[in-house]
Amino acid sequence: MNETPKTKSGWRIVRRILITLAVLATLVAIFYTEEDWRGKRAWGNCKRELEAKGAVLDWNAYIPPPVPDDQNFFKAPKMTEWFQKDAPIITQTPASFKPATNELTRDLNLSQFMSQHQSQKTPVTIAELDITAKTTDGDGKNVVLQFDDPAAREQVKELMQNAIGPSVNGSQAQGLYFMAKQLNHIQPAHIVLQADKSPNLEEVAALFPADTISTNVGNLRVESGTQTNSFRILLVPHPVYSAAEYLQWSDQAVPDFDLIHEALKRPYAQMDGDYTQPYASPIPNFIAVRFVAQTLASRAQCYLLLGQPDKALDELTLLNNSRRLLENAPTGKPILLVSAMINVAVTALYVYMIADGLQSHAWQEPQLVALQEQLKKINLSPFVAEAFNEERASVCFMLLNTSQAELANRRLVQKSFGVPVKPKLEDPEYLFLTFAPRGWVFQNMVTDARLLQADIDSIDATDELVSPRAVNDAAQEMETTFKHVSPYNFIASTMVPNFAKACQVTAHNQTLVNEAQIACALERYHLAHGEYPETLEALAPQFMEIIPHDIIGGQPLHYRRTDDGKFLLYSVGWNETDDGGEKHQYHNVGRGVDYSQGDWVWQ
Repeated sequence: MNETPKTKSGWRIVRRILITLAVLATLVAIFYTEEDWRGKRAWGNCKRELEAKGAVLDWNAYIPPPVPDDQNFFKAPKMTEWFQKDAPIITQTPASFKPATNELTRDLNLSQFMSQHQSQKTPVTIAELDITAKTTDGDGKNVVLQFDDPAAREQVKELMQNAIGPSVNGSQAQGLYFMAKQLNHIQPAHIVLQADKSPNLEEVAALFPADTISTNVGNLRVESGTQTNSFRILLVPHPVYSAAEYLQWSDQAVPDFDLIHEALKRPYAQMDGDYTQPYASPIPNFIAVRFVAQTLASRAQCYLLLGQPDKALDELTLLNNSRRLLENAPTGKPILLVSAMINVAVTALYVYMIADGLQSHAWQEPQLVALQEQLKKINLSPFVAEAFNEERASVCFMLLNTSQAELANRRLVQKSFGVPVKPKLEDPEYLFLTFAPRGWVFQNMVTDARLLQADIDSIDATDELVSPRAVNDAAQEMETTFKHVSPYNFIASTMVPNFAKACQVTAHNQTLVNEAQIACALERYHLAHGEYPETLEALAPQFMEIIPHDIIGGQPLHYRRTDDGKFLLYSVGWNETDDGGEKHQYHNVGRGVDYSQGDWVWQ
């Protein structure tokens, strides 16, 4: 049958389409082949370069060896149940995750304490004031003040603090305050104010400003009394609780703490799990760690308020020892960056509690010696540096050993946790992981590995140094790299955490540890000599063998005695500049605190 001209034309169009498709398929194949070759070659070069510097990129190097069950913290009774959380396998659904709360965290829930012990909201009279023009001497019941005496305000401050008694800002996140006394047990001070003419309410209130209270247990308010020329000074309390009440409530956890104490006698802390897959590895239950740390810190504060430093030391010793379950003894492997940073945060809480006792001069020689011994063993930077290395190795392992289709599906499931997910064809990450050449994945590995190396190089774990300049340069390089999204950095931009902030917080909190160690030695010197030394060198060797250096720059920490009989101790801080001990106000930035300005001053 003869073909018509119309039929021939149709076949020509089909042939042209087929040829065009074949050419396009060939070009696409060549493009994918070339990009795959480029990516693999770039990764090979990068890997050799980093391994020459000592980098370990093989995840298998971070798999911990088996440890004996009877020597393992997590094999002690209740420890796995309380402190281990199943790995967040990102192919699972949220409903299949093991809950973070358990018997221990429910017992330590502070809302339970607050519901059982209602904070008093009614103002409490803490002083009664009478105005007189007569010259009067104190009779043991009344304190006599001169209205026009410049020292009257300081006398008032001391009277108010004595009436309220010791108090402290609580360590808990809810903003509680603890007092040694119960509010209804405060005995009002009786004050006679001598004045040539009767002051009005505003003039009397000027003698009792808010800063006459050393801690934020409440606000002062002055009201007229029932008699002429009489006034009442009231404390309008914040949520404040007595130390005895809190200790009585938290005593329910003492048996649990005893179990933790016994478990911590075991030298190893390694969770059971599948470590061959980084994202299948078990993780600590950070909620439980936080509850335990905050409860122990609050108990230590309460014992200090009640004048029982030995018991406060016991609580802080357990708090400090509990950090071991985050450090994965004996190898420290594998350690997640989040585990390392929780360890950094718990360490700061521990140091702040030591500072509370130093500020009130509650610690005595035996406790100070014990605290110094604990503090000098704390070195945070190796764990953070190790976490950087393992973070990089885990990302490389995942990208190397997971198909792009599986990566795409995992990204969708990850994003579904509380975040609405776009349809697949509208999600750029899904499209990229589904259709990008494999070589682009390798290029993203190169970007990730090289950027992290700059942060790793900024920490000298051996000499206990952190270089802010190197960290800032690395952060600038990262910002420049991700400023313009490209196929070579698209995945990396979603995977690289804020390592600059991690370095800054680690350096700051390690500085607190070093300063606390020196502050304990200074307090011991003061107990022995009645004054602080002229220089830190006077502390060695009797009060400390080695004086810690400034983790920023490696020079000695700055120290001098002050005219009020106290001392000033500080690091030059993140700006690497000696600001003379001027502490700039730290402020929240995003999800963290900015420590970049001013000196890091021991308070």
